[in-house]
Amino acid sequence: MAKEKKAFPLRLDPDIHRALEQWAADEFRSVNGHIEFLLREALGKANRLKPAPKGDDRQ
Repeated sequence: MAKEKKAFPLRLDPDIHRALEQWAADEFRSVNGHIEFLLREALGKANRLKPAPKGDDRQ
């Protein structure tokens, strides 16, 4: 069963949002999906999050 996601408001500088939009489009992701990908990657590198189980489609 999929985990329920936590929703919260996020305020971004417009230039940062535009850059994220372009980057997300380049990676075929939504902005939200790309932010989650980047956060998950950073948390993993900092050993702050357990790696996702194999076969997990969160990329």
